Amino acid sequence: MLRANAFLEERFAGGLASAHGLALKEVLMLLHVQHAEGSRLSRVDLAKRLHVSASTVTRMAQPLEKMGMIGREPDARDARFTYVVLTKSGKTLLKHAKDTLERMSADFFRDRWSEDDLASLNALLGRITASLPGNLN
Repeated sequence: MLRANAFLEERFAGGLASAHGLALKEVLMLLHVQHAEGSRLSRVDLAKRLHVSASTVTRMAQPLEKMGMIGREPDARDARFTYVVLTKSGKTLLKHAKDTLERMSADFFRDRWSEDDLASLNALLGRITASLPGNLN
């Protein structure tokens, strides 16, 4: 499983980087923000969903913020607390990145497994991630 994960991550990361200039973890960050309640997440919540430290999220977010893909939204009750939100440009880029991921997935799996095989794989992997925060389906 670890070998397959590393192989797929490398393959998809390369395609995303060349097509959109994004790392796979950056796309996952944007997806988590998009799918979160209110389409916003704190850096701590993002860290939990990405399985990295909060400081790693901060380092990942800085270039995306400079590019105008994400922004900050202050908490209404505590001005010291901010949320990460997608900008209009970020939503557009994410849509294109998702299209690329879907195309790459279809190209990769199409000649290897049937639709039933893929449905079974998705269900089995879903059991692993069912209790994790942030559903990206």
